[in-house]
Amino acid sequence: MGNEEAIPELFSQCTDKLMTKQMCLLLARQRVNYTVEPNEDGTEGELNEIIGNEKLSEEFLKVAQDLDVMDPKTPEDIYKSHLAETGGFSRRRDGGSVVDSARANLASTYVNAFVNAGFGQDKLMTPDNDWLYKNKDHGMMAASASLGLIQLWNVEEGLAQIDKFLYSSEDYIKAGAALAVGILSSGVRNEADPTLALLDEHINGDSHIMKCASCTGLGIAYAGSAREDVMELLLPVVEQENSGPNTMLEVSLAGLALGMIYVGKCDDSVGGTIVQRLMEATDEELDHSHARFLCLGLGLLFLGRMEKAEAMLEAIRTIEHKISKLAAIVLETCAYAGSGNVLKVQEMLHQCAEHLEENAEHQMAAVVGIALITMGEDVGAEMALRSFDHLLHYCELPVKRAVPLALGVLNISNPDFSVIDQLSRLSHDPDNEISQNAILAMGLTSAGTNNSRVAGLLRQLSEFYSKEAGHVFCVRIAQAMLHMGKGLMTLAPMHSDRLITSGPSLGGVLVLIHCCIDLKTTLLDKTHYLLYYLTCAMNPRMLITVNEDLSWRPVTVRVGQAVETVGQAGKPKTITGFQTHTTPVLISTQERAELGTEEVLSVSSVLEGIVIIKDNPDYEAPEAT
Repeated sequence: MGNEEAIPELFSQCTDKLMTKQMCLLLARQRVNYTVEPNEDGTEGELNEIIGNEKLSEEFLKVAQDLDVMDPKTPEDIYKSHLAETGGFSRRRDGGSVVDSARANLASTYVNAFVNAGFGQDKLMTPDNDWLYKNKDHGMMAASASLGLIQLWNVEEGLAQIDKFLYSSEDYIKAGAALAVGILSSGVRNEADPTLALLDEHINGDSHIMKCASCTGLGIAYAGSAREDVMELLLPVVEQENSGPNTMLEVSLAGLALGMIYVGKCDDSVGGTIVQRLMEATDEELDHSHARFLCLGLGLLFLGRMEKAEAMLEAIRTIEHKISKLAAIVLETCAYAGSGNVLKVQEMLHQCAEHLEENAEHQMAAVVGIALITMGEDVGAEMALRSFDHLLHYCELPVKRAVPLALGVLNISNPDFSVIDQLSRLSHDPDNEISQNAILAMGLTSAGTNNSRVAGLLRQLSEFYSKEAGHVFCVRIAQAMLHMGKGLMTLAPMHSDRLITSGPSLGGVLVLIHCCIDLKTTLLDKTHYLLYYLTCAMNPRMLITVNEDLSWRPVTVRVGQAVETVGQAGKPKTITGFQTHTTPVLISTQERAELGTEEVLSVSSVLEGIVIIKDNPDYEAPEAT
């Protein structure tokens, strides 16, 4: 895995043009930044377009039209507060005047952005600018950044809409627009490279909020691309010396962005710079609430690379501050993510066994780490679930607070009945942080599925906590994730029959998880815009079959629960309980598709995303009787 040197060799050995195109589609899904060398038949331009995901928006919108979900949705369509038994805002005794609270508006901004993600139209932001001014400060920033999410992957039209905000007199709107440019081109390569061109000046500018937004924007736009020109912009931000809370925030966000851009690349210069910065930092800098994102940036650098992180681990353990424990655990768990390594899980359980009341951040990271290590293979995940039950019984509060997050990591975009049940119980816990984390974890497990059971539970929670601003905000964000892209997207990092883990998308989910470890200072405070890192994990969950010129070709496919068939003799059935559909169809995390006719053959072995099909030369039509 992650052996990028092998790509050019494989391309040069592959003579079949269709196969080459299918390989490019896979690289695009994995967000690999590879450029095809010029070849004899002059197809490199087309192949590079495929890898750069330039057609993604077009295909996504065609599927949306096919399924008839183009109409923009308002946040109210998602909340459905008219169904509430207590009558929400509508039937108050003061005659139904709705109070606009800043936090409720902020929540609506996010719900609107996630639900209409990639559709290019909505009811709040695109018609006029009224909604922008219903928010204040960081809310304005989130609102103008949401334009990027609504226009997701559609770089040209999106830039035209965002452009006017880049010259706004309000710093926050300007910062939001800079972030929007980054979100817009997440995973899409464009020859003009607008993100770099537009954010370049702000990274070196004086405005603090612009710097934060530009770092985050670059991190989202170039996640997984390992671009050196972007690294050269961000490294000076990490290295800056002058102390103060603002500076530390910039340092942390830049470190996180570098981690996302070089995810799983083990780059020495990035790793060296971040460790150096952690060693030289003063104690008060390391006490900053966002210093943990510097540790996460370092962890992402070694995501899934196992023993390659050993040298860094030794370096980190020399830091004389409690953060060194956290950094070591984050680095180790990221390095072994998805490996199912039992020994590492035992080490993490040892960490949780200490009974600590405070300074237990490293324990929370260890709990999430158990889920990270065991994700992706079923036996390990089941055993982890059982360990989490024990942790809930016997451990101190900090460990319990991380359990719902770990459950979320194990079941991203996969609303399993028992897990949702467990989270639903935890969401009524008397401890605020456990219940808030459980609510967000419900959103994560059901992301992009429109699962009606979860939708009902979240509506009940919004009534139950109607007096608690923090909880309501969490419920709204969970609802936003549940209905993400109107149910046409997924956050699941595993694809191709859950064999391949995509680095940038796992990274995006981890950013959210680390925000949840300390909600008070992140999502419920000023840096709620870190939520937009989820963009890196958002992918359409449809199956489209296409001809060799990438035009649609509907065929019948069978979609059903995937069955494990490794090592069985004969030709075992790979799916069970299938339904027959005509493509395009939506496929959920646990499902698998197979072709329903023998007329055509698929070029790819796994039917997922965009699949090229060709006529079967041996096919004989059944004779009409």
